[in-house]
Amino acid sequence: MTANEDQEMELEALRSIYEGDECFKEVSPVSFQYRVGDQEDSKAFILDVSWTETYPETAPEISLGGFFNKRISLETKQLILSGLEEQVEANLGTAMMYTLFEWAKENQEVLMENHQAVDTAVTLTSNSDLNAPAKKKEKKEQLTKSQKRKITCRTDNKGELPRGWDWVDVIKVHFRTGGKEEE
Repeated sequence: MTANEDQEMELEALRSIYEGDECFKEVSPVSFQYRVGDQEDSKAFILDVSWTETYPETAPEISLGGFFNKRISLETKQLILSGLEEQVEANLGTAMMYTLFEWAKENQEVLMENHQAVDTAVTLTSNSDLNAPAKKKEKKEQLTKSQKRKITCRTDNKGELPRGWDWVDVIKVHFRTGGKEEE
């Protein structure tokens, strides 16, 4: 079989196995995500796996770089990836997605036992910010429909007066004074 035929067969098998499973997500026909653990669990993580053109003869690309995994330390991510790489090497040449996902599920506790959640919260650096009074929002003036209509008739779509809007006044003044230069 060719790599594409193997991929099509594995894709069909994955769709049937994980149908209705909220942990599995098919991003594209060659890219998948699988959440290991409950969404609220601090030890949960998401595997991003993408097939190369020659998969399963070559290893798929595995990543833990998603936003969901930001709270996991770099050391823990390396431990998970090294374990998955061992599984990839053992299953090279065969369909291995189900094996990878199940291995990650079975070994979640071992992989995450030294996990310390990375604190991604923003902290204040000065105490003066805490004591400062809260700024009040300025209320916009409430306009009637007719007032809004007059404003939109006079202004462009950005709320600015059009160029030359006051030229009429200049022309009126010129007309009254004669506009002639004295020599």
